[in-house]
Amino acid sequence: MALLESFIDIILHLDHHLLSFVHQYGALTYMILFIIILLETGVVVTPFLPGDSLIFTAGAIAAQGSLNIYVLLVLLIIAASLGDTLNYFIGRTIGLKVLNNKKMKLINVKYIQDTQEFYNRKGSKFIVLARFIPIIRTFAPFVAGIGKMNYSKFITYNILGATLWVSLMVLIGFFFGNISLVKNHFGLLTIGIIIVSVVPIVKDVIISFMKKSKNRQI
Repeated sequence: MALLESFIDIILHLDHHLLSFVHQYGALTYMILFIIILLETGVVVTPFLPGDSLIFTAGAIAAQGSLNIYVLLVLLIIAASLGDTLNYFIGRTIGLKVLNNKKMKLINVKYIQDTQEFYNRKGSKFIVLARFIPIIRTFAPFVAGIGKMNYSKFITYNILGATLWVSLMVLIGFFFGNISLVKNHFGLLTIGIIIVSVVPIVKDVIISFMKKSKNRQI
């Protein structure tokens, strides 16, 4: 039991143990990072895995010469892109089953239709911005799949979002991660990024709500 608890603690706080992993496992660390980011973005039930902080820490370690920054960038962008793609198809498959199951009386089909409408109008922007919001980035591709967002559009913005997210976090870690002020206040930096990402989404939701309210009055 103690061994299991220790393993779970390491996985959930891998960002704190990453340097030890590099020293102990060397190049295998790249595969560990790949799997964690793939799961964090690709499985709707694992949004609790480290994302931003893990990539930031990996960038900081790369600045010390223990990891190759170019390998990091390529591998993690691929992992994040594949993760969202996996989540999209999980959502699309489950969504279709829910829609075709007549016994699911608690599911309001109109909610699914509203989701489809939202992703047709604002989905591309949301897929990109959601990358910078923990937990939301895990659910966004899942909901996009349920909403049957056009796949060619989804994959384009999925890769764009993955590239921006991974590059920003890795490079911030690489250039600033070993500065005590940045390292000790990374949480505040993350909150700042989240706020900047959320503002356009909130703005779109408010505008959509106002338009719907106006149409009802008419």
